[in-house]
Amino acid sequence: MTEAVLSHTTVLLNEAVDELLQAPAAVDGHYVDATFGRGGHSRLILSRLSKQGRLLAFDKDPEAIAEAGRIDDVRFSIRHEGFSHLGELPTGSVDGVLMDLGISSPQIDSPERGFSFRFEGPLDMRMDTTRGESVACWLATASVDQISEVVRDYGEERFAFQIAKALVARRQERGPISSTTDLAQLVADTVKTREPGQNPATRTFQAFRIFINAELEELQQALEGCLRVLAPGGRLVVISFHSLEDRIVKQFMSKHAKEVVDRRVPFAEPVKMRLNLCGRRRPSETEVRGNPRARSAIMRMAERTEVPA
Repeated sequence: MTEAVLSHTTVLLNEAVDELLQAPAAVDGHYVDATFGRGGHSRLILSRLSKQGRLLAFDKDPEAIAEAGRIDDVRFSIRHEGFSHLGELPTGSVDGVLMDLGISSPQIDSPERGFSFRFEGPLDMRMDTTRGESVACWLATASVDQISEVVRDYGEERFAFQIAKALVARRQERGPISSTTDLAQLVADTVKTREPGQNPATRTFQAFRIFINAELEELQQALEGCLRVLAPGGRLVVISFHSLEDRIVKQFMSKHAKEVVDRRVPFAEPVKMRLNLCGRRRPSETEVRGNPRARSAIMRMAERTEVPA
């Protein structure tokens, strides 16, 4: 595998870091890169911080942890764990959190990781290959209803039941599916219509990846954790790549950007708004032309309000 194939172009690189480092004393702050990946955002953040600034990163992928080891900077540290753990940081200790969701190009382009239907490889799809159950192991025992629910809910696939039924029938006849190309072919044989330009297996692969890594549940936990760890004026910047993620981020930010009155308790003080919305951005046409994987990205920003005494 060549270095060029495994390279990664960070989406909305400058825009995200610009939005993160908004406060007047931002260069002296403490920040979290919740999804280190291959370190594009982290390296740019470090280049902008003063000697007093600090950056903590999270990532589940052992290859990302290895890449982080190449950063020789006392201001930087990384944790080999999911970003749902960021809520364990001290209350109000962080001046900004950046989340670049989804999957990186090196992960997609590494056949042995099993994320892509374009390459022959084991049906793994774990972000952290040191723990947990692979997609192949799960499919070896999952029922039609379980598979159908995952493909429908996480892939928004209208042929979810037919795909699930075909997977279980294949398992009963010839043993469980264990390779990416076998899964892609089974889905292609089952799904007879598809949007122009999209591989029939796209939604199914997305669904299994999201499910096996509990991506949406982890995102929800991480967002809630941000409310506790962000200092007043601290920035939350989130880049999403598909509608399920973006819906969670949008609803979370909107929910906490208004006062909430409990109508069951008429005389109770309303719950104060905890976030100010700071808009959203998409990649420029120039960026999308240079990096087609950026076309679905959307970045949402919010700022932590003053915490009431």
